[in-house]
Amino acid sequence: MEYRRLGKSGLQVSALSFGSWLTFGNQITDKSADELMGIAYDAGVNFFDNAEGYAEGKSEVVMGNILKAHNWDRDSFVVSSKVFFGAANKGPNQTGLSRKHVIEACNAALKRLQVDYLDLYFCHRPDKNTPIAETVFAMNTLLQQGKILYWGTSEWSAVEIMEAISVAKQYNLIGPTMEQPQYNLIERNKLEREYLHLFKEYGLGTTIWSPLASGLLCGKYTNGDTKDTRLELKGMDWLKDKVLAEQNMKKVQELQKLADQMNLSLAKLSLAWCLKNPNVSTVILGATKTGQLKENLTVLEVVPLLTNEVMTTIDEVMGTKPELPAF
Repeated sequence: MEYRRLGKSGLQVSALSFGSWLTFGNQITDKSADELMGIAYDAGVNFFDNAEGYAEGKSEVVMGNILKAHNWDRDSFVVSSKVFFGAANKGPNQTGLSRKHVIEACNAALKRLQVDYLDLYFCHRPDKNTPIAETVFAMNTLLQQGKILYWGTSEWSAVEIMEAISVAKQYNLIGPTMEQPQYNLIERNKLEREYLHLFKEYGLGTTIWSPLASGLLCGKYTNGDTKDTRLELKGMDWLKDKVLAEQNMKKVQELQKLADQMNLSLAKLSLAWCLKNPNVSTVILGATKTGQLKENLTVLEVVPLLTNEVMTTIDEVMGTKPELPAF
């Protein structure tokens, strides 16, 4: 396993991490979740990603039970939660990024995960109804209490992250360390264009979600069959329509040809491509089967095969590389 610094912080996270979105407490059994986490940990994965909104809190309960059962040394792993969507209850103060919900959600996540502190705590989305300054102060309170070690954002705009950084500087608080954006061969704008100033000037770290575009870049949807996949889960119609967009399917079919020429699975080619970006701290893997996870955990061996020539070919096939602004 390779370990990378989380942005400019001193924390080192495994280049490949493991997340529970749509799987723990929902798509797979608790026994399968236990087995998958064990495989990841044994392979050197030290970051496990979660959120209050995953399976309405059940995902954190499952992960917490696994962490307690394995009794791994607390300093050997990094665990996260995210606040915004709420858990089972969605009352007026049970979602969003108000001081009340940020602090109460953290305390609830600690109980579900059965840990004394969260290594990483994310604002899962921006909250248009709460001043960013209020959220920054709430996060700083949790840092001072030792309940979280680092805080960050997920799917925030560069402007919103900059405001959080500015507030923290103005009041001598600790600002965001990391962002969790979607990044894959379909979605590239934030990492490759919008956040460039944040990387250069502030050393923002990144924990990448959906590196395989919810399975599209595994090649398993090229025939349009989504039976027994996450796209058939309740409430996933929005994701299904996005993933199966015709223009995406055609690009993936062409990319599959390149993967075949390189004697690689499409998934490993796509994951290796993510890892090539120097601004990627860690790529979060999701899995429902042990064989799938074991295969993807070997992707670091593939990264050296992605030469400049191969990367150029990928850009030509996908046609998704953002245009940088002219200065």
